[in-house]
Amino acid sequence: MIKRTSPAWMAIFSAAVLLFPCVRLAAQQPNLKEIIEKSVQANQAIFKATPEFNYKERDRTGKGSKTYQVTMIDGTPYYRLIALNDQPLSAAQSAAEQKKQDKIAAQRRAESSQDRQKRIDKYQKERARDNQMMAQLTQAFNFSFVGEREVRGFKVWVLKATPRPGYKPPTLETQVLLGMQGELWIDEKTYNWVRVTAHVIHPVSIEGFLAQVEPGTQFELENSPVAGGIWQATHFSMKSQAKVLYMFNRASHDDETYFEYQRIETSGQNGQGGPHTLRFANFPR
Repeated sequence: MIKRTSPAWMAIFSAAVLLFPCVRLAAQQPNLKEIIEKSVQANQAIFKATPEFNYKERDRTGKGSKTYQVTMIDGTPYYRLIALNDQPLSAAQSAAEQKKQDKIAAQRRAESSQDRQKRIDKYQKERARDNQMMAQLTQAFNFSFVGEREVRGFKVWVLKATPRPGYKPPTLETQVLLGMQGELWIDEKTYNWVRVTAHVIHPVSIEGFLAQVEPGTQFELENSPVAGGIWQATHFSMKSQAKVLYMFNRASHDDETYFEYQRIETSGQNGQGGPHTLRFANFPR
């Protein structure tokens, strides 16, 4: 089974300071420009390191959960189902899923160089779109220092992000940033984003589509060190509210956990792919 990825990544950020009453203000405000610059560098390192890992992914919806073993096979990930509703598959089901994976692996080995490159380019295009969304954060928002906090064993700086007046999004996906605000929780030692929360504060029309992203859309991303000090995403949740044709509402809720990262050899992968493309939101495209 090849799992299809959703259109775009996370537009990133959320929640007001009042949601975090135990934040303690630092005696002296740190250098925000330096923090942001180093945090962007840290997240670029996450992006570049993703081809180095296989991992497991648990997707939860209102109907239950599915867990996958995600394996990089010749440049792109393959999602093999291993559990339903947190219960392992039967031996027969597991054998059938492994057979599907073996078949896909054989098909990829037999691809022409043109077909292989087309498959990898499609996946890389999704990753590039996600990376651009992340890179636009420093352009789309003004940041203010809220304070310091302990979260999941990490000492973090808490920064509030608010829309920057005059920001012009370069792509359809980044248009959603116009209507968002949120917070970055940045590890003081490594500058990695420990947590990113975001919510839409006013409707945003997506030019070129008869669609509008509505308040009620919110996101949360958590990153953690997984091996050798390398950080990767470990949890992503998203609730989206969109109005299609400006009349029909479409809501969705996704909750994804990533775990048991295992480092792999990248030789033969050409540095392509990565363990996952985060399903940012089901915005109409």
